[in-house]
Amino acid sequence: MSSTTSPFPDRIELTGEGLVLRDWTETDLAAMPDLFDHADIAHWTPIVTPFDEEAARTRLDKARRLREGGSTILLAITVDGGAPLGEVMLRRAPEGTELGYAVGPAHRGHGLAARAVRVMAAYAFEELGAEQVILELEADNAASVGAATRAGFSLLDVPLIEGEEKGRPYVLQTWGLDRP
Repeated sequence: MSSTTSPFPDRIELTGEGLVLRDWTETDLAAMPDLFDHADIAHWTPIVTPFDEEAARTRLDKARRLREGGSTILLAITVDGGAPLGEVMLRRAPEGTELGYAVGPAHRGHGLAARAVRVMAAYAFEELGAEQVILELEADNAASVGAATRAGFSLLDVPLIEGEEKGRPYVLQTWGLDRP
């Protein structure tokens, strides 16, 4: 963490858009496999697969380490602070303040990703002073491109990001949302 980057608070709870974004807790461990152990999440995200109870514990521990390190926040997406429906991420990276999300298959079709991203973007603008937030998405991930568009993001004219994850090559587009 650079000396110019302030640490994240120990606890974060963000509300808006009919959502409560909150810290993951031990009580969420049993629900996490139902959210993340699916072929499409394995395909489109770096989340490990299979995603079982051990992976849930590892992810919770990682979320806490990343927060303490000042680089990343991983929050549970909920409607009322209760049961998690997915996850939203904010990561401070050299290329910018990056957001990401994953919504459990049983909870899709309700605009959770777009709403969670707008709430997290507002936090980045208001609390972290970000001038722009970005999403890095594969062009053929129609659900994520749709969520990005609904959240107000637009495709940026920047080089594509090529890489490999879990033995699968990918090409990411960068989408941006500027401070209002």
